[in-house]
Amino acid sequence: MIRTAAVASLLSLVLTAPVAAESDPVVIELFTSQGCSSCPPADKLMHELVKRDDVIGLALHVDYWDYIGWEDEYAKPDHTLRQRAYARWGGRSMIYTPQMVINGQQDVVGAKSQELERIIDAHLTAAPEAEVVAARVGNEVTVDVTPVDLPGGGTYDVRVVQYSPMRHASIRRGELAGHELDYANVVESWQMAGKWEGVAPQQFSAQLTSDLPAVVLVQMAGHGPIVAAAKVK
Repeated sequence: MIRTAAVASLLSLVLTAPVAAESDPVVIELFTSQGCSSCPPADKLMHELVKRDDVIGLALHVDYWDYIGWEDEYAKPDHTLRQRAYARWGGRSMIYTPQMVINGQQDVVGAKSQELERIIDAHLTAAPEAEVVAARVGNEVTVDVTPVDLPGGGTYDVRVVQYSPMRHASIRRGELAGHELDYANVVESWQMAGKWEGVAPQQFSAQLTSDLPAVVLVQMAGHGPIVAAAKVK
């Protein structure tokens, strides 16, 4: 894992969100662990990111630090597999925590708020490639995707992600023994609503497994770039 000193200006650039359309938010996935002593600053930063309308923040707890004395109760093997897939896509040979992946394309080590803000701004000002709108009636979600300026020949996964807005952990062993920590937007479940060829508007539907809030990610198959995302209304 990466051990870095806490950044003094950790929250200075994210407390004030830039004005941007809520319909085209930037997706930030934080790969974190309760067994990682370097993770609390990044976890704290996530609390601020999820307050923004122009960002979808998701905390994916991984399981590969469980062996050092504390088993992360929110970790899932699928999260580790997703992080490894991002590494392969980006030509990297290692994974680590804490890592933030932005729109499936760039990554930031730890809680480097200035670098993160620069990347967010670049995505917010970029021309949209696709649009997605998601609506919920009970536990059924309807997803409408529309191409805007997508490159040809791609296939896209339409994924529905459910998360807990807040989870608490009382850590008793490992590197963070004795800490009481709160985690924002902890991912609980993923499901595939369908595959999209990206050439014409299409509608998908999915049945949610709980009453938890949800978001939709439209991502190039194989853990490529996220071309559109939306919070489920």
